[in-house]
Amino acid sequence: MNYYEHTLITRQDISPSQIKQIQDKYSKIIESNDGNILKFESWGLMHLSYLIKKNKKGNYLHFKIEGKGKTIKELEKSEKIDKNLLRFMTIKVKKLDLETDYFKKVEDIRK
Repeated sequence: MNYYEHTLITRQDISPSQIKQIQDKYSKIIESNDGNILKFESWGLMHLSYLIKKNKKGNYLHFKIEGKGKTIKELEKSEKIDKNLLRFMTIKVKKLDLETDYFKKVEDIRK
């Protein structure tokens, strides 16, 4: 099994319930294709470096996945036709950092 980091950027105007539906949809695709989600992070709404499909901001969702190449192919095939997604990216890594939360709010860290 290989390790992957997979990031999605959704449109800025979708609701939190739609974000949850997107998370559930892609989690099911990963798990039905012999994959395992080791960690999920919602990084929230952030500014984009440039306009993507007339959007200045996007909601970022990040999955840390253990799976096969087939898992990623099925995941990306489904993402290509999803109108709620602006971009997606998958990176194969040798090992995953499951401890660090890079986009955690400063207030949350102090608690």
